[in-house]
Amino acid sequence: MTAALIMILLSFLFVVVLLAKTVRIVPQARAGIVERFGKYKQTLPAGLNVVVPFVDRVRYIIDLREQVVSFPPQPVITEDNLVVSIDTVIYFQVTDPVAATYEIANYIQAIEQLTMTTLRNIVGGMDLEETLTSRDSINSGLRGVLDEATGKWGIRVNRVELKGIDPPPSIKDSMEKQMRADREKRAVILTAEGQRQAAILTAEGSKQSSILNAQGARESQILRAQADRESSILRAQGEGQAIQTVFQAIHDGRPDQSLLAYQYLQMMPKIAEGDANKVWIVPSEIGKALEGLGSTMNDLKGIPQDVDGPRTRVDMGPTEPEAPSTGGDAELAKTTASVEQAIAAAESAAHPGKASPSGSVPTQDEPTADPGAPPAS
Repeated sequence: MTAALIMILLSFLFVVVLLAKTVRIVPQARAGIVERFGKYKQTLPAGLNVVVPFVDRVRYIIDLREQVVSFPPQPVITEDNLVVSIDTVIYFQVTDPVAATYEIANYIQAIEQLTMTTLRNIVGGMDLEETLTSRDSINSGLRGVLDEATGKWGIRVNRVELKGIDPPPSIKDSMEKQMRADREKRAVILTAEGQRQAAILTAEGSKQSSILNAQGARESQILRAQADRESSILRAQGEGQAIQTVFQAIHDGRPDQSLLAYQYLQMMPKIAEGDANKVWIVPSEIGKALEGLGSTMNDLKGIPQDVDGPRTRVDMGPTEPEAPSTGGDAELAKTTASVEQAIAAAESAAHPGKASPSGSVPTQDEPTADPGAPPAS
């Protein structure tokens, strides 16, 4: 009974091992390389596969997906004898599992060595500045060489990237100084451009301000000149009106010899008012003027006794100024009244005993008395 149980267990184990050796499951995007007695037999696709147990053996499981391999930095000498460290990244994919298995022993190591030698060949023909600025051309050249060399290995290189290019520390320091100097130069240039633009704008503003100030001064002078002109015109018109008024008032008053002699005597003290007038001469006619003032019997030479002036007002034309002013008529009437009062006062002083019938200044219709007639008793 025990021997039979052991036989059953052994048989079950044999069946399990047999099934394990017969049925092989290959994952997706992978391929299995089957060898029969050490020789390539077939390639198992993804999924469930059946092989001959103890005769066929799955030697390798090849990954058919795109793979990424990063290689450590490699020292490369440029054309100008500078050593730079370059690390690369390779993107490749196995297209032929059989060739990748039997054509090359280790395709990862082969790709790494091929990348290093090809990179040295490409970078060796460039200087440092070109190496730093020509990554695309280096990537394209490196990919073309690798894809051509790895094609017989059943591998396709899809992309090559230079992850880093590190120049020596001294070169880095020089490059940093050069970059700093270049940036400082650009900053100085930009500052100078800004100052230039500011100076231009300031000058334009000053120019516009000067133009506006000159225009304002010109308009102000024009307006001031116009105001002075109108003021002079109005002043001249006023003076002309005043002269006409005084002339008309004197003409209306018909002054005689006595009035003129009295006015002559009133002007004598004013002649001696100046500080520089130490000596002044009395005209010879002053005695006759005094005699005429004391007695109206004697006549002064050249002054008529009776004035045959017009008894009606002489039309002097319009006396109003061109520019009307407020209160002009009232001032004119006031001036005329003042002149008439002055003439009346002068006549009263010249003829103390003579007065008009109404006790006022003689009018145009009242003839003045004969200065040569004897005074009324």
